[in-house]
Amino acid sequence: MYPLDQCKKEITAELQKVVTKYHYNEEIRLEIPPEDMGDFAFPCFSLAPLFKKSPIEIAKEIAAKISKNKWIKTVEVKGGYINFFINTTSLTTPTIQSILDKKDTYGYLKKKKKKVIIEHTSANPNGPLHVGRARNPIIGDTLVRIFKAAGYAVESQFYLDDIGKQVAILAWGVNNIRHECIPISENKKADHQYVGFYQIANERMNSDETVAQNISDIVKKLEHGDYKTIEMIHASYAPVLDGIKQSLLRININIDTYIPESTFMYDKSVERIIKKLKQTLYCHEQDDAFYLDMESFGIQGRNTKFFFLRNDGTTLYATRDIAYHQWKAEHADILVNVLGEDHKLESKQVRIALELLQTKILPQVVFYAFVSLPGGKMSTRRGRVVYLDDLIDECIERAYEEVKKRRTNELTDSQMRKIAEIVGIGSLRYNIIKVQPEKDIMFKWEDALNFEGNAVPFIQYAHARACSILGKTKTEKHEFEAAVLTHASEIALIKQLARFPLIIDDACNNFKPHTIANYLYETASAFNQFYRDCPVLSDENKELRSSRLTLVDATRIVLHNALDLLGITSPEEM
Repeated sequence: MYPLDQCKKEITAELQKVVTKYHYNEEIRLEIPPEDMGDFAFPCFSLAPLFKKSPIEIAKEIAAKISKNKWIKTVEVKGGYINFFINTTSLTTPTIQSILDKKDTYGYLKKKKKKVIIEHTSANPNGPLHVGRARNPIIGDTLVRIFKAAGYAVESQFYLDDIGKQVAILAWGVNNIRHECIPISENKKADHQYVGFYQIANERMNSDETVAQNISDIVKKLEHGDYKTIEMIHASYAPVLDGIKQSLLRININIDTYIPESTFMYDKSVERIIKKLKQTLYCHEQDDAFYLDMESFGIQGRNTKFFFLRNDGTTLYATRDIAYHQWKAEHADILVNVLGEDHKLESKQVRIALELLQTKILPQVVFYAFVSLPGGKMSTRRGRVVYLDDLIDECIERAYEEVKKRRTNELTDSQMRKIAEIVGIGSLRYNIIKVQPEKDIMFKWEDALNFEGNAVPFIQYAHARACSILGKTKTEKHEFEAAVLTHASEIALIKQLARFPLIIDDACNNFKPHTIANYLYETASAFNQFYRDCPVLSDENKELRSSRLTLVDATRIVLHNALDLLGITSPEEM
């Protein structure tokens, strides 16, 4: 158990002893109060009905009965909260020792005997990933890293549309449109080369009934398992999928498993689900198509009919998605989906269907708002789009210009470009993950590449500064004495480092990847304040100098570990 975990446990036990006397049996939940208001806080508002007193009176009464111990230094009451100030002397040595012992695994939680499947990205393989959907793989991959750090066995999955209308449109285009009719793309990746086939085929489908019928026939043949059609589809989308994988790898994302939709058609899972859904009380037929009536489940208006089988006998994406979720429920203990906010209705409909089918595990869904750039919304179908590859290139190039401003006279061009790659990719990932998923993002370069504010260059520079300080010493191991670290900036930094395991636990339990980014910014800020206030290399007191160097090393480790949770490289030089 980490030191701050032990501290939290003992504070909780003290509170539990007191409130149990008042027959309060709810779980004690501590909060992190604002700066200067303590290290932990217990709100007393929910106790008011039980105590028949005001929250402030309750807080005073409970606080007076709290016993001091090695962890609790003082207890104060403020506006209905009991604020606990912990004894830093008890915290410092075990925290620093834990960091130095665990190194790359500091902050990681105890192994759990549970498997998590996190489904993310799952874009149609009909063209490159675009900026609007950039949050999906970045949020998904960050959650994968957080859940692994929290002790879970994790598998990331990409649900691959290899049977729907979108790949059928692409396949028709690849097999019926001459290459010379496709607009030339400057990007030579296959996904950029192939998207023109999809765009032109989509236009022809909407204007030519014969083309529309041909594409509809492809979809039907796929559903019936026609071998030649399956081969044609795979040959059409495979190069695009390879291009998508290359884009993901550029931003440090590797997906464990690609699950084809067709799996659940050909193993008869979808057929079995259709049969079961037809047997529910909520199933109705309309013009030979079948739907579930959602009105009883709180869905109103035109969306009350959730169609799961068309009148031509073909299934819908959502139908196959139900089969996929039932399969996932047999292979994991926790299911997490990362979806765009435009999927909220369908996600709710799928969940209701899963409940009707008595599926044993239902998915937790993290919805995200879209990323936008100046210029409005983007559409793959109409060709008005900014691709993720373009944004990655731009991030790296702009980072290179920033590095050049600062290091032209000190580094070679190759060295500057290496730093620019690290900063550029890090800026893209951090600027997207630092905002709560459900909030809109307007991607601004001045925010993403800020060396002073809440942006990755500021944090990476803090890590590089720590490496530079340590590199100027002659020994790798430094003696540490907690008693000499008494400055307010030293104490603030130590407490910040101690919080890291709690931050991972919170980010995992509440599906909040942005809390890791917030923690990084706070830690880098605390380290910079410490560096300004407390001379490290120049201090003549050997014991103090050595202890501060140890604190610098501990900070370096924590910054590295937290950046790694965001899929961001920690540079030793900036």
